[in-house]
Amino acid sequence: MVHNRQDAWTEDEDILLAETVLRYIREGKTQLEAFEEVAKQLSRTSAACGFRWNATVRKQYDKAIQLAKEERRNKDKQKPKVVEEENKQSKEPFEFDEAIDLLKRIKETYETSSASSNVVDERIQQISLENEVLKKKIEKYERALEEIKDIWKDVYTDEKEKQG
Repeated sequence: MVHNRQDAWTEDEDILLAETVLRYIREGKTQLEAFEEVAKQLSRTSAACGFRWNATVRKQYDKAIQLAKEERRNKDKQKPKVVEEENKQSKEPFEFDEAIDLLKRIKETYETSSASSNVVDERIQQISLENEVLKKKIEKYERALEEIKDIWKDVYTDEKEKQG
């Protein structure tokens, strides 16, 4: 019989840690903030979460980390143009035609960035990685279900033997 430590990390905890860290990277937040969030959810310390991430989990998510960083960079590239245009607007009152031109430029910026095949390809890769994580979860739950079925079969057999 295998004995696990009481504080051993489960696969679900590793997945929660990975998903949270990747989300924080995409949003431009720090990994330390992600560790703090996960620590609260798992009743662990943020240091334990950080250690687990750096020692074990991070290695399994190299591609996902790169995609998350790339997604953040793409979002960061889009923001300055729009903010710059908005700042120009706040300094001087616009003429009606200038306002229309500004709106057209903003629309073109978003259309160009959203239609970019690189962004679409990166999103597909990210979704594929998330799909792999979900497949692992399903496999884990299927294994757990089979174990439960085996246990119930043993219990049922034991009960029949006691009765008969």
